[in-house]
Amino acid sequence: MAESRRDFLKKAGLGIAGFTILPRNVLGAMNGNKSFTAPSDQMTRGIIGVGGIGKSGLHFASDERCRLVAICDVDQKHLESGLEKGRKQFNTELQAYHDFRDLIHDPNVDIVHIATPSHWHGIMAVEAARAGKDIFCEKPMTRTIGEGQKVVDACRKYGTIFRLDTWFRFKDTFYGLGTTVEPLKKLVDSGLLGWPLTVRISGATGFAWKFFWTGREDLTPQPVPAELDYDLWLGPAPYKPYHPHRVHSTFRGYWDYESGGLGDMGQHYIDPVQYLLGKDDDFPIKVEVDAPAQHPDAVGTWRSITYTYADGCKIILEGEGYESTGKVPYIEGPKGKVYKGFECTIPNVMEVINELPDPAPRHTDFLDCVQNRQHFALDEIIGYHSATIVNIGACALRLGRTLNFDPATQRFIDDDAANLLINQPMRAPWASMIL
Repeated sequence: MAESRRDFLKKAGLGIAGFTILPRNVLGAMNGNKSFTAPSDQMTRGIIGVGGIGKSGLHFASDERCRLVAICDVDQKHLESGLEKGRKQFNTELQAYHDFRDLIHDPNVDIVHIATPSHWHGIMAVEAARAGKDIFCEKPMTRTIGEGQKVVDACRKYGTIFRLDTWFRFKDTFYGLGTTVEPLKKLVDSGLLGWPLTVRISGATGFAWKFFWTGREDLTPQPVPAELDYDLWLGPAPYKPYHPHRVHSTFRGYWDYESGGLGDMGQHYIDPVQYLLGKDDDFPIKVEVDAPAQHPDAVGTWRSITYTYADGCKIILEGEGYESTGKVPYIEGPKGKVYKGFECTIPNVMEVINELPDPAPRHTDFLDCVQNRQHFALDEIIGYHSATIVNIGACALRLGRTLNFDPATQRFIDDDAANLLINQPMRAPWASMIL
């Protein structure tokens, strides 16, 4: 029998004294409702970062299974707006925190939702795992390869249930293709397309819609707004004088915090491809970039980024001004091609797919995984692999050259400058939190 979250926490010494745990079916019968959720079984959640996605209707929510109880932000205006939304939406007062560590160590919080800029994801995830909390993390999982390794290590060590918030490998219509990933997975696994495969992620699949999330090279220092704790916003990142374009929704355009549209959207697109190709435990061995020289601070644009695996499979990301010749397939193999809208060169492809076996089932309900201590379908290990693909692309783009990557050591081959980007310096005292 699967172990429940509260049983797990009791054994780990993390349970809350004074709770009386009754079986859900007993309480259901007492209340005439078989689906009744006991107060002691209702999970709780806190959100770190409520300026954007953290305050969206998708995440700023409570239900009978999980209740939002706390929020945190270093911008007082964001925090006050979140509190007001909580009053209107839940008719209650959420606990408010300025420092993320206080939310993480709040004993009333079971699940920590990390919705901050990416340069904070690794530190916050490690701290949450160390505190015995389960984690819901926005993409990209981490800004660097080394931070991703630390998150994997911490989750393994502390028994954390981790979810990365990109979902196209298991639900919703995949960008521009007119289908969920499952039929594509069945087709790829059947071998009918042949091998190796090339997957092309282009403007036709919507990738370009955040492509121009780039930085500015003309930032003039400005006074820090009274409501913003800019030093804490920067956290582990190098100190740079304040400018409004560095923070909040435009932070993605600066190497210190993310890697532009590649960092923001790359994992959404690449993670399902890892699943399609059956490479959740693999990495490409080479990444090539076609791009203008990059500014040392501000992320620029690029024309293409090409990843190659040891078996010859490729992922090609098409960017600014990249012109494909003629009609280009999304997936192409020696025996067949699939285009946007699931147009395929294999006759009667849907009839063929319907006769193929379904992919292996996966645990895609995060709250069930938390309750029963089961790995989520996109956990820290799978998430680390697809995040690393994004990050090796960012390293190649930043340096402006082809990089060769060793999947065994998870380091670049004969390139000291690239390897320095795996674990980048952090300001004190934050570096000590992720050791």
